[in-house]
Amino acid sequence: MNDSNRQLLTQVQSYRKLVLLYEGYGAKINKLLMENDGQMDNMSPEDLKIYRELAEKRDDVFNEMLVLGQELSVDADIE
Repeated sequence: MNDSNRQLLTQVQSYRKLVLLYEGYGAKINKLLMENDGQMDNMSPEDLKIYRELAEKRDDVFNEMLVLGQELSVDADIE
């Protein structure tokens, strides 16, 4: 396996890890919402804080996925 293929494999593995993180945060957010009848308005201040922290982390991971996804597309177009 040449260096280019190794780098591509590493990027794909990183992307897959990000997807799993994103899905994990989404599942935690959904669970928190379901525990509060699907409404943020029903959340306690503590739950609302947790919700916002999870949503921020999920958004950060999504942004990383976008950047890495663009890099993978550029690499795929070059070769």
